[in-house]
Amino acid sequence: MTWTTFHRRGEVLRAVYDVLDARRDGVLPMDLPGVAETFGTEQELLGALLLRWHTRLSGHLEGALMTAPADPDQAVVDAWHATADELPGIRAVLDRYRAEPVDEQLATAVATSAAKEHLMLGAMAGRHGATPADTAAAGRVLADRARTTYTPGVAAA
Repeated sequence: MTWTTFHRRGEVLRAVYDVLDARRDGVLPMDLPGVAETFGTEQELLGALLLRWHTRLSGHLEGALMTAPADPDQAVVDAWHATADELPGIRAVLDRYRAEPVDEQLATAVATSAAKEHLMLGAMAGRHGATPADTAAAGRVLADRARTTYTPGVAAA
C-alpha cells in the first residue's frame, strides 16, 4: 500500500464513520464516493469497521480496568458502553449484520468477530475458564449484559 493509498483509505473511512454516525441505520454506505473503489466489497469495509470497533474497545477496556479494578465485570460492561457511545454508527452496522447478514461470508465475519470479542471480554474480566471456549462463554454473558443495559449517550465517566 502506497502512502497516497494509505491516506486515501483513511479519508474514505472518516467519511464512512461520519455517514454511519449520522444515519445510524446499520447500512454499509457502499454508494458513498470512494468506498467501492477503496474497499471493493462489503466484506472489506465491514472488516475495517470491525477493526476500528475492536481497537477502541481494547483501549476502553484497558482504561476501565485501570480505574475500576475492584469490579472487572462492570468495568468490561462500562468499556463496551463507552465504545458504543463513541462509535454508534459502527455499532449499528455490527448489530444489523449480526441480526441480518446479507450472505454467508458476512455472517462468518461477524460471528468470528463476536467470538473473538467474547474471548477478549472474558479474559479482561478475569473470567478465564479451563478452555478458551469457557472464557468466551463468560465473555458472551458480559457482552449480552452490556448490550441489554446499554442506553445510548450514557457511558460511564
